[in-house]
Amino acid sequence: MSGLHGLPASASSASFEIRQHRRYNPATVTRLNIVPGILGTIITMTMLIFTALSVTREIEHGTMENLLSMPIRQLEVMLGKIAPYVLVGFLQTALIFIAGYLIFDVPVEGNLLLLSALSMLFITTNLSIGYTFSTLAQNQLKAIQMSFMFFLPNILLSGFMFPFAGMPVWAQWVGEALPLTHYLRIVRSIMLKGSDLSDVAHPATMLTILTLITMTIAVTRFRRTLD
Repeated sequence: MSGLHGLPASASSASFEIRQHRRYNPATVTRLNIVPGILGTIITMTMLIFTALSVTREIEHGTMENLLSMPIRQLEVMLGKIAPYVLVGFLQTALIFIAGYLIFDVPVEGNLLLLSALSMLFITTNLSIGYTFSTLAQNQLKAIQMSFMFFLPNILLSGFMFPFAGMPVWAQWVGEALPLTHYLRIVRSIMLKGSDLSDVAHPATMLTILTLITMTIAVTRFRRTLD
């Protein structure tokens, strides 16, 4: 009995077998993918809400007059509002790292100092965005609504819930403008792959750009007079 191109069936059969092995997370353990994502989502939610209420709370409680009467500039006001929450965000990050390592056995293969520094950058990015919302909203309710309207796309289009490469092109373009997308790439690369700074240079650069843009908008929008 002949096989392909007149060769015997035994000769036409493959003499080798292709087997694919995943280099990272070969056992497809779910927690190794979920825990780093939860870290980013918790930081995003809390940092946005904290700073989104910062200016609107001052206006509603009538304490903005005292703040405006001080001889300080807009940038100094913003930095004063953001600085305490940077420490709060870093504490949250440390607790989640510890819980992920001790409870869920999620490794940190890369440089912990690099991961901490880039996490601080991500925290600052979200605080800047939240502060921008506080300058745009007229009250705390609107500030919270704006925060959740920004938070939901971060969850859906960042690659946390769905594979980023499997989303439509338009959704990937929107996802590239979200800070959580770039942080997930950073935290997963460093924790699971042991990546260094050169491997995560692009997402780190994108977070820096987003921070500068939102800080510029926040300082520009902040007014030293009450409307």
